[in-house]
Amino acid sequence: MTNINAQDINAQEFNAQDFTAVILAAGLGKRMKSDLPKVLFPLCGRTLVEHVVDHARQAGFEKIVVVVGHGADQVKAVLGDTVQYALQAEQLGTGHAVMMAKDHVQSKHVIVLSGDAPLLTPDTLRAMARHHLDRSAAATVLTAVMENPERYGRILRENNAPDGRVTGIVEEKDANPEQLMIKEINTGTYCFESGVFSLLADCGRSSSGRQNAQGEYYLTDALAAYYQAGKVVSAVVLQDPHEGDAPNNRVQLAETAQVIQQRILEELMLSGVSVVDPHNTYVDITAKVGRDSTLMPGTIIEGSTVIGEHCQVGPYTHLKNVQIGNDVVVQHSVLADCIVKDRVNIGPFAYIRPESVIEQGAKVGDFVEIKKSIVGENSKVPHLSYVGDTTIGKGSNIGAGTITCNYDGKHKHHTEIGDGVFIGSNSNLVAPVTIGHGAYVAAGSTITDQVPGDALAIARARQVNKENYVSKQK
Repeated sequence: MTNINAQDINAQEFNAQDFTAVILAAGLGKRMKSDLPKVLFPLCGRTLVEHVVDHARQAGFEKIVVVVGHGADQVKAVLGDTVQYALQAEQLGTGHAVMMAKDHVQSKHVIVLSGDAPLLTPDTLRAMARHHLDRSAAATVLTAVMENPERYGRILRENNAPDGRVTGIVEEKDANPEQLMIKEINTGTYCFESGVFSLLADCGRSSSGRQNAQGEYYLTDALAAYYQAGKVVSAVVLQDPHEGDAPNNRVQLAETAQVIQQRILEELMLSGVSVVDPHNTYVDITAKVGRDSTLMPGTIIEGSTVIGEHCQVGPYTHLKNVQIGNDVVVQHSVLADCIVKDRVNIGPFAYIRPESVIEQGAKVGDFVEIKKSIVGENSKVPHLSYVGDTTIGKGSNIGAGTITCNYDGKHKHHTEIGDGVFIGSNSNLVAPVTIGHGAYVAAGSTITDQVPGDALAIARARQVNKENYVSKQK
């Protein structure tokens, strides 16, 4: 049977109702050396298994069953009710895991995916399913040809010919020296007819069942059984062999992250976003950036962040769950769970904390911290200030060194600053306190009482000069 590249298959729409996607997510992942199940390791804004579920859904598979085991409750907490679950209480191999999903499958075919293989694209999954149907195959395996096939199962073909019919798969631990020389490997992704459940059960009951180094039910045994029964066993070969990679340790996890990050940044650049240094810019797959915006080196964009058009973010800026409007500049700053409206200038070295809103045209300058506050339209907090639990009106100016003293040791209190207010440098506003519209606060003041609109508040000791004091001390 001739090899078929996934990229060469016409991945036209097919009846997704014919398939159930079964995602294997029951393993612990011992080589990750973590209490966290491997499928829950974060990668560019999603866990490994979330990437796989999302790709399956984008490919058109509406019914998705996730087989859980180690950390089952944790996996369910992440995926919620978006999928169905089957429990593999005892880990007896991939074949056993697929068998656990039997009661959830009423479709004619099953596509089996590894919950830790996030690089397979929706196009590849569609192409594989299309090929499986076109060939009327009982089983289809997704393969790759690798120069270094270490740690992978090897594809066995008739007469060891590259275009020979697939006869089975041998795991590396069970392979003989000749089989270890084979470079075509199993990626762990399959399509099966729904009769595979009965076939796997028969394999488990047979005298040869579980006769392997691991003592497990191998899903790969199904391919050999189908071949021996004279049924069609097909293969789809990945053009990019690394698309089927699944990280087994944290080194490989970092390598996988680089691939996904490159995909994210390339998609952004092709949509009209400038990325000055793609090797030093990190954007989660869940984030969005508008066209004609520029991401400078050292920028990290996480979570549900949305950046508008014509913005500059960075250098060395960290955004997490931030909503940013158009024509915004953010430099050398950290922002989290806040809203930044149009034409705002932030930084360098500003910290905008959760539940803050920076209104249109405002400025938050260097070494300024904003906590759970609103900075009004065209207002300025230029430098060296802390603004917490505060509402600032329109067109106000907060001088350098201003502190809103919002905590009395037990409770937080609110500060209200009106429109057109001028706060002089090095002032302390002791909450709860209100500064009326158009009021001025003299530099160096500690304000504890309400300041009426249009008033000048001076709350500091009068200066006293003692003439000739120094010379008299000599």
